[in-house]
Amino acid sequence: MRPDTPAENVEHTAEAARLERTAGLYPEDAEALLLQAAAHRELSGDRPAATTLYDRLLSSADGLENPYLVRALKASNLWEYGHEAEARAIITGIRVAAPRDPAPWVIVAESLEAHDELEAAHETFTEGARLLLTDVAEPPYSTHPLLFGRHRVRRMLGVAHDDWDVLADTLSSSPVPLDELHDPKRVWSLGSDNPAELQAEISRLRAELGTYREALSRPFPVAVLHWPESELRELVGAYPELADEYPSHETHLATIEASLRELAASGTPNLGIVTGTVPSYEAFAASEATSPSDTDLLPQYATTLAARGRAVEWPPQRGAECWCGSGRVYEGCHGA
Repeated sequence: MRPDTPAENVEHTAEAARLERTAGLYPEDAEALLLQAAAHRELSGDRPAATTLYDRLLSSADGLENPYLVRALKASNLWEYGHEAEARAIITGIRVAAPRDPAPWVIVAESLEAHDELEAAHETFTEGARLLLTDVAEPPYSTHPLLFGRHRVRRMLGVAHDDWDVLADTLSSSPVPLDELHDPKRVWSLGSDNPAELQAEISRLRAELGTYREALSRPFPVAVLHWPESELRELVGAYPELADEYPSHETHLATIEASLRELAASGTPNLGIVTGTVPSYEAFAASEATSPSDTDLLPQYATTLAARGRAVEWPPQRGAECWCGSGRVYEGCHGA
């Protein structure tokens, strides 16, 4: 599907089938491709088929990069076609597991909100925000939907603003304040005969559309390439010309962290890390008709991985494991 294809012209069933076939050809990207395919299955109305794809991912022998994201999407989908009890069980499991990724929190909280479980949605948004934003000076972009969703639900519950509500309004790029966008009485204006009220609602809708477009058009991260130790050993063994670029694995890791901190200090936003594998890199070099020993190919490979959705956000969320794969939390490893 071309990225400029209008939504109403998309044949979701055919697009899902194409993505499933592509996932078979590129197993390293199967998780991202099958999640897109499941989304198309949901949009086509075939929610059981979407659940089958989520189950296929969750039963993968290779493990998943974002297992809680897949579980959250599965729960949301199940609830939409009558499997409320199973969906609730999955949501409870996600909340207990307390993932360090904001996306699962947002998905399950919005699912609760969509089914008028406002108190539970508020608790879920708040749990996620407390876990990821306590003692964080500047909330990462990926956590903004947590704060915006929490603000929206609290507005519907009619509770007084707190510091996180104020922060949410500060972070919002919409020209219309969140208080106005999240006003539960907005629906009344749609049935109004007052032209001024209708015009105000049109302005709000345009502001919301602009915010959604901004989020969708957010560029992929400025990504730095990371090689796990075993992959780097194989890479340098096969292509000794890269030994000057990678004198040791420890130096490689230190260089990544230093480069990202330098980029952050210069004001570069949206930073990330992509992890390479030798087979994937060799395939990329072949597609570019270039030798893998060419150092100019390395940043191109990193950019391609980022464009394919393989980047992870840097710095990691508070309390999350370090990007280097040591198993230690970032603050006690390269974030020290």
